Amino acid sequence: MVATGSAVLVGMAGGLATEIGPWYFALRKPSWQPPNWLFAPAWTLIFTLTAIAGVRTWRRTPDPAERRGLLAQFAANGALNIAWSVLFFRMRRPDYALVEVAALWLSILGLIVTCGRRSRLAGWLLAPYLAWVSFAAVLNAEIVRLNRPFGR
Repeated sequence: MVATGSAVLVGMAGGLATEIGPWYFALRKPSWQPPNWLFAPAWTLIFTLTAIAGVRTWRRTPDPAERRGLLAQFAANGALNIAWSVLFFRMRRPDYALVEVAALWLSILGLIVTCGRRSRLAGWLLAPYLAWVSFAAVLNAEIVRLNRPFGR
């Protein structure tokens, strides 16, 4: 229940920070960018798989200290996920978001390792998250390249 609620909260917070308006539409984007309608279902699937991975790992982690560490790791990942949306959309700084996405990517890799130690399936359930953020990082880099400088 906590994992599901957390995934929903992170998704909602990221969604609230995501402002698809005139500024975003004016950005030059690569021809290979997915259509905007694809992002919501992709994130819904990713957050669902992340919640399942979290529950599977939690159930296989009996030590309270390790459970606290697991919660901290998921919380840090959620904060980094939200921070990317804030930097890119609210602050309109894709250049800052590009730097931040490296930390997000590393936090996902850390979750894969942590969860994978307790449940191979849990680790694999996080692979689409890493793949999507890897793609998003490349897309972010291309948007920065096509539109810089920012912050004028």
